[in-house]
Amino acid sequence: MRYLPLSDADRTAMLARIGVTDIDALFADIPADKLLKAPVDLPRRKGELEVERQLGRLAAKNVPASSVPFFVGAGAYKHHVPATVDHLIQRSEFLTSYTPYQPEIAQGTLQYLFEFQTQVALLTGMEVANASMYDGSTGTGEAVLMAHRITKRRKAVLSGGLHPHYAEVVRTLSHMASDSVVSAPASPLADEDLISLIDGETSCVVVQNPDVFGNIRDLRPIAAAAQAKGALLIAVFTEAVSLGLVESPGAMGADIVVGEGQSIGNALNFGGPYVGLFAAKQKYVRQMPGRLCGETVDAEGQRGFVLTLSTREQHIRRDKATSNICTNSGLCCLAFTIHMTLLGEAGLKRLARINHANAVKLADALAGVKGVSVLNKAFFNEFTLRVPGKAADVVEKLAGKGVLGGVPYSRLAPEAGLDDLILVASTEVNSDDDRAAFVAALKEVL
Repeated sequence: MRYLPLSDADRTAMLARIGVTDIDALFADIPADKLLKAPVDLPRRKGELEVERQLGRLAAKNVPASSVPFFVGAGAYKHHVPATVDHLIQRSEFLTSYTPYQPEIAQGTLQYLFEFQTQVALLTGMEVANASMYDGSTGTGEAVLMAHRITKRRKAVLSGGLHPHYAEVVRTLSHMASDSVVSAPASPLADEDLISLIDGETSCVVVQNPDVFGNIRDLRPIAAAAQAKGALLIAVFTEAVSLGLVESPGAMGADIVVGEGQSIGNALNFGGPYVGLFAAKQKYVRQMPGRLCGETVDAEGQRGFVLTLSTREQHIRRDKATSNICTNSGLCCLAFTIHMTLLGEAGLKRLARINHANAVKLADALAGVKGVSVLNKAFFNEFTLRVPGKAADVVEKLAGKGVLGGVPYSRLAPEAGLDDLILVASTEVNSDDDRAAFVAALKEVL
């Protein structure tokens, strides 16, 4: 009973004090179909050695991304991360540092967060950036809440090209706050009419570029239409490397820019931890969520760094808060900043060109497979394939032949009815042999 110190009487007293009849009442906001009907089918207890053996057998079923030709993207991308990055972030002063509430003993942490913000602002073409969010999806949700605060409106318009997971986070937060969300239908052809959905109640329009299908979008018309009606344009990205080649969201008129920074400095790592990038126009800085590091001078005139506008990122008064996240992804920020510093501007642009060239080679080769078509007119390093039959079945058969050939869109949005689409990504890690293996396996499967 070391970890279960409460008796039944203790629990009954606690529930009575809260004012509910049973434990289930505490989970009333979770949809009934998401709740388990019984405990997870796991052994109740095992010895340490037995647990290690069992977990080892389970882990052996995984196919590591580096062990086979790998073309999976859809929001998480395999890039080469220099060994220098992991070596530096594992220094004890970085690895174990806590939130920098005391600037006099946290100058190193504050400085790298300041440098991170500077890099994000330059990448996105915006005037100010914060010291990260948890990830791109929760950052998008925070961006919508920020737009609501700025415009005093409560309706968000979502592009059908927004990653379904990002859209679901927005809907979840909006549902709990009784806010309105309007979503355009998903279409791999990027032919949606978002402008017609904007009205006098709209606080923001959320558009991803490149979108989840890989299409390159011109954000200018949407930005102009939204701003003409008093709404904000929130530009989203999931592939940070694309900012080395695609025109920045800021240059196209975005008011808030948010996205996933995993591609730079951070490995796939089974889906996390990742790092959310968040930037905005200077005039909205006081409504930005999270933490902001600023540059100043100390009493002796020496350059120094401090948390700016707010001494912490977690606000005590919830009703007055710009966000209620508990911390940022500090170590992942540092990994991002080290990798970006190693690349420099020229290196990032070259990396982006290599990504695009590899994706073009792959798209051309796959388009030559009978029954397969590439749907994109323009893309960066990810594109959409239409295949005969169900894409999920094709992907499974490809995996059986030792090729991880992308993500079936139906896995992200099963309700969309787009069951014949595969999202395929190709980065700098893919070789000519990888591409040839993908083409050969796809021909066999089809």
